[in-house]
Amino acid sequence: MDNFITSLLGENILTFVLVTVPVIAFVAVFALYAVLGERKISAWMQNRVGPNRVGKGGVLQTIIDGLKLIQKEFVSPIRADKYIFNLAPIIVFTAAFMGFAVIPFSSIFIGADLNLGLFYFFAITSLGVIGLMIAGWSSNNKYSLYGAVRSVSQIVSYEIPTALAAIPVVMLAGSLSMQTIIHEQAGGILNWYIFGGPGAISKLILFPFMLTSAVILFISTLAETNRTPFDIVEADSEIVAGVHIEYSGMKFAMFFFAEYAQMFAVAAIVSTLFLGGWQSPFGDLIPFLNNPWIQFGWAISKGLLLVFVQIWLRWTLPRLRVDQLMTVCWKFLIPITLIDLFIIGLYAVL
Repeated sequence: MDNFITSLLGENILTFVLVTVPVIAFVAVFALYAVLGERKISAWMQNRVGPNRVGKGGVLQTIIDGLKLIQKEFVSPIRADKYIFNLAPIIVFTAAFMGFAVIPFSSIFIGADLNLGLFYFFAITSLGVIGLMIAGWSSNNKYSLYGAVRSVSQIVSYEIPTALAAIPVVMLAGSLSMQTIIHEQAGGILNWYIFGGPGAISKLILFPFMLTSAVILFISTLAETNRTPFDIVEADSEIVAGVHIEYSGMKFAMFFFAEYAQMFAVAAIVSTLFLGGWQSPFGDLIPFLNNPWIQFGWAISKGLLLVFVQIWLRWTLPRLRVDQLMTVCWKFLIPITLIDLFIIGLYAVL
C-alpha cells in the first residue's frame, strides 16, 4: 500500500511539473519580450527607434532590465503594513498565473479541462483586485490609496460586461469547458463564433450580435488589465504610479509580470470564445494544420495578434476620466450586452 501511494504521488508530481513548468517558462519569456515589443511598437508608431543598444536591435534590453530589478534592494515605507505590503504582489501575480490553468493551447495541452473552465478563469483572475487593493492601502501613501480605490471600482464594474459578453458563447456551445467551446467552432473560420457559429441560419441572424459581444469582451478585458484607455489605476500624470508607487525591485517586477501575463491570458480567452482558439482557419481542408503542434502555433498567434491590438490602442487613445470610464461601462456596454444576450438567448431557445 505504501509503495502504491508513493508511486501515485510520484506520478502526480511529475504530471504537475510537466504541465506547469512550460506555462511558467512561457509566461516569463512572454512578459520579457512583450515589454520589448511594446517599446518597439510604440517607437515605430511615434517615428523613433526604441531600445537598440543591448544585443542586436535591443533584443536583450528587457533581460538586462530584469537582472537590474533582481539586484535592487527591497525597500518598504517606514509606516507601511509590511506583511500585507509584501503579500500584495504575490497575490496579484498568483491570480494572473492561475488563470493559465484552463487556457487550451492545443487539443492535447491544457492544464485542467474543467467543466466550469470559463467560470474558473473569471473567478480566479478577479482575485487580483484584492492584491491591488491591499497594495494601495498598506503602502500608507495617498496616491497608492487613490489608485487602489480606482482599481476596485473599475475592475468590479467591468467584470459585469465581461461576463455578459461571454455568456452568448456559453449558450450556443452548451458548455463552460474551454475545449468544448473550441470543438464547437471546428470546420474553418466561418464557423467561429465571431461570425455567428456553425450553421448558415446562425451566421445570418447572429453575426452582428456575436461580433458586438466579441468587441465588448475585448474592451472589457482592457479595463480588467488596466490598459489604456482604462489605465486610471496607475495614471502617471495624476497619481504618479498608483498602487505601484512604493514598490521597487522584484516586488515591482511581479506587478509588471502579472500585467503582461494577464494581457495574454485575456487575449487567449477572447481567441478561445470567438476566434476558434487553436482551430485552423482552414478547417479540414489542410489536415496538416490540425496537428497538435501546429494548433499550439495557432493559439499563440491569435493571442499575440490581440496583444498587438492592446499595445496599438495604448499608443493611440487618450486616457478616460473616471466619470467617462463608468459611463462607458454602465450606460453603454452593459445595456448593449443585455440586448445581445436576450436576442441570442431567444435564438438558442427557438
